[in-house]
Amino acid sequence: MEEKPISQQESLLLIQQMIQTAKKEQKDDGKAWIVWGWMLFISSVLTIANLHFKWFSTYFFWNLFGIATILIFIYETINVFISKRIRVRTYTKDLFERLNAGFFISLMFIIVAINTGVPPTKGFALLISLYAFWILIYGSALNFKPSVVGAYITWVFGIAALFVKTFELVMVMHALGVLFGYIIPGHIAYKEFRKLHRKEKAEIV
Repeated sequence: MEEKPISQQESLLLIQQMIQTAKKEQKDDGKAWIVWGWMLFISSVLTIANLHFKWFSTYFFWNLFGIATILIFIYETINVFISKRIRVRTYTKDLFERLNAGFFISLMFIIVAINTGVPPTKGFALLISLYAFWILIYGSALNFKPSVVGAYITWVFGIAALFVKTFELVMVMHALGVLFGYIIPGHIAYKEFRKLHRKEKAEIV
């Protein structure tokens, strides 16, 4: 079958869609960082409180976090399949999708390792290091300095977590790493995204 040539107007529309997609990719709205960061932070803080007050088993809140993560993952997967919007494929989008896949495979690997013999104190230190690596790649790809700086700060807490003796202190390191790696850069990204969005709307008007 011969491919139907597209008109000049259709070509311009396609180019505009690609430009808009690229702009959105280069300006992450930070929402995913904020949600993921606060989920991790709250799980850490509640675990610290639970160690003192003995409400539930030690890893109760991390089990809840795991269930919530699985539900979110299922929702996002279903949403991708049922969405009928035409998505413009770009190198950046493909890179991030592969990065996300690699991150979650590595995340599951460490979680399984913790449940099969690796001490939780060391396991969570490895998780912090994994967060830092993920944040660094994203920050570098999007040229977003707060994430790059946050990644190195997160690594500092990950290294510190290797040398602390108690699970409570590891949770403190984990919470601080998440705060500087995910939450603060996420809110900065969201603020900048909103500012850019308002500017674009003003230019259109």
